[in-house]
Amino acid sequence: MLPYAIVFFIIALLAALFGFGGIAAGAAGIAKVLFVLFIVLALASFVIGLWRHRGS
Repeated sequence: MLPYAIVFFIIALLAALFGFGGIAAGAAGIAKVLFVLFIVLALASFVIGLWRHRGS
Protein backbone atom coordinates (compact mmCIF):
# COMPACT_ATOMS: atom_id res chain seq x y z
CA MET A 1 0.00 0.00 0.00
CA LEU A 2 2.90 2.36 0.67
CA PRO A 3 4.15 2.07 -2.94
CA TYR A 4 0.69 3.16 -4.18
CA ALA A 5 0.82 6.18 -1.89
CA ILE A 6 4.25 7.08 -3.26
CA VAL A 7 3.03 6.69 -6.86
CA PHE A 8 0.05 8.97 -6.25
CA PHE A 9 2.34 11.49 -4.54
CA ILE A 10 4.61 11.53 -7.59
CA ILE A 11 1.57 11.91 -9.87
CA ALA A 12 0.43 14.84 -7.73
CA LEU A 13 3.85 16.47 -7.99
CA LEU A 14 4.00 16.05 -11.75
CA ALA A 15 0.44 17.30 -12.21
CA ALA A 16 1.19 20.36 -10.09
CA LEU A 17 4.37 20.96 -12.07
CA PHE A 18 2.43 21.01 -15.34
CA GLY A 19 -0.37 23.15 -13.91
CA PHE A 20 -3.14 20.61 -13.49
CA GLY A 21 -4.33 21.78 -10.06
CA GLY A 22 -7.45 19.62 -9.84
CA ILE A 23 -5.64 16.43 -10.75
CA ALA A 24 -2.80 17.29 -8.39
CA ALA A 25 -5.21 17.87 -5.51
CA GLY A 26 -7.03 14.61 -6.22
CA ALA A 27 -3.85 12.58 -6.43
CA ALA A 28 -2.49 14.20 -3.27
CA GLY A 29 -5.72 13.37 -1.44
CA ILE A 30 -5.54 9.74 -2.53
CA ALA A 31 -1.88 9.57 -1.49
CA LYS A 32 -2.75 10.94 1.98
CA VAL A 33 -5.55 8.43 2.48
CA LEU A 34 -3.38 5.50 1.38
CA PHE A 35 -0.50 6.62 3.59
CA VAL A 36 -2.73 6.94 6.67
CA LEU A 37 -4.28 3.56 5.92
CA PHE A 38 -0.79 2.05 5.61
CA ILE A 39 0.25 3.52 8.97
CA VAL A 40 -2.89 2.25 10.71
CA LEU A 41 -2.51 -1.25 9.29
CA ALA A 42 1.22 -1.36 10.08
CA LEU A 43 0.59 -0.33 13.69
CA ALA A 44 -2.25 -2.85 14.04
CA SER A 45 -0.01 -5.59 12.68
CA PHE A 46 2.76 -4.61 15.08
CA VAL A 47 0.44 -4.61 18.10
CA ILE A 48 -1.15 -7.94 17.16
CA GLY A 49 2.33 -9.42 16.65
CA LEU A 50 3.42 -8.28 20.10
CA TRP A 51 0.18 -9.57 21.62
CA ARG A 52 0.60 -13.01 20.05
CA HIS A 53 4.28 -13.18 21.02
CA ARG A 54 3.49 -12.45 24.68
CA GLY A 55 0.71 -15.03 24.69
CA SER A 56 3.04 -17.85 23.64
